[in-house]
Amino acid sequence: MSISHAPPGPSEPDISDISKSGAAQPAPPDLVPIVPLSTRRTRVPRWLRRTSGPLLLLALWQLLSSTGVLSPDILASPGTIARVGGNLIADGSLPNAMGVSLQRVAVGLLLGTLVGTGLALVSGLFQIGEDLVDASVQMLRTVPFVGLIPLFIIWFGIGEAPKIAIITLGVSFPLYLNVYAGIRGVDSQLIEAGESLGLSRWGLVRHVVLPGALPGAMTGLRYSLGIAWLALVFAEQINADAGIGFLMVQARDFLRTDVIVVCLIVYAFLGLLADFIVRSLERLLLQWRPTFTGR
Repeated sequence: MSISHAPPGPSEPDISDISKSGAAQPAPPDLVPIVPLSTRRTRVPRWLRRTSGPLLLLALWQLLSSTGVLSPDILASPGTIARVGGNLIADGSLPNAMGVSLQRVAVGLLLGTLVGTGLALVSGLFQIGEDLVDASVQMLRTVPFVGLIPLFIIWFGIGEAPKIAIITLGVSFPLYLNVYAGIRGVDSQLIEAGESLGLSRWGLVRHVVLPGALPGAMTGLRYSLGIAWLALVFAEQINADAGIGFLMVQARDFLRTDVIVVCLIVYAFLGLLADFIVRSLERLLLQWRPTFTGR
C-alpha cells in the first residue's frame, strides 16, 4: 500500500516557506507606551499649590469675621488689618521699626554665626578642642536664653547690647550643633582617600571636611534664622524704644489687636524672606550634591 502526499493547499502553508519568509507569523500586538503616573496627571503650578493654603486660611478668617464669629476685639478682620498696615506704612512708623529690627537681627546673626561656627570648628577638628569646648556648650545650650534677659540687662544696661546679646546667644547653639555634626559626619573613607592623594592636614580640611560639613552648616543657619526672630521678639518686648516689638508693646497698652497682628505678619514675612535667601544660597553652594526633590 502506497501513501501519496498531497501538495499543501492554500490553508496549509509550507513549514519551510514559513521559516524562510516569516510571512505567516502572527503580527505582534500594538505596543502601548508606559507613561508614568506623575506625567499623566494634571500638573498644577507649584506657586499655586504653595499659595493655596494661606489663601484658604485668609478666606476662612474673613468669613468668620464677616459672620461675627470673630469679634474685632479678639481678632480684627483681614480688611481692617490691611487698612491699618497701609496707615502704618504711610506715616513711616512701620518702615522705621522694620529697619531697626533688621539691623538688630543682622548684627546678632553675624556675631552668632562667628561664635557658633568658630566653636564648632575648634571642637570638630581637634580632639583637645572637643574636650575643652563641647561639654561647656552642651551645658549652656540647655539654659533657656530668654531667662538670661534680666542678667544681660544688668551686665549691658538697657540699650542695644542686651538685645543683640540675646540674638547672638540664640543663634550660636544651632549653628554649633549642626556644624559640629557635619564635621564629625564626614566619611572616614574620604579622609583616607585624601591622605592617599597626598593632601596635607589643611588640604583635608579645606577640600574634604568643610565641603562635607557644608550641608549641616546650611541647615543650622536656617534654624538659627528662626531662633533669631524669636529672640528678637523677646528682646524688643523689654526696654525697647524702637522696632517692631516696640510697636507691639504700644498696641498692647491700647488694646489694638489690629496693630499687633500687623506686626506679627511682618515678623512672619521677614522670617520667610530670610529663609528664602538661605535656601537660594544652599542651592547655589550645594550644586554638587544631587538630592531627592519630591514627586
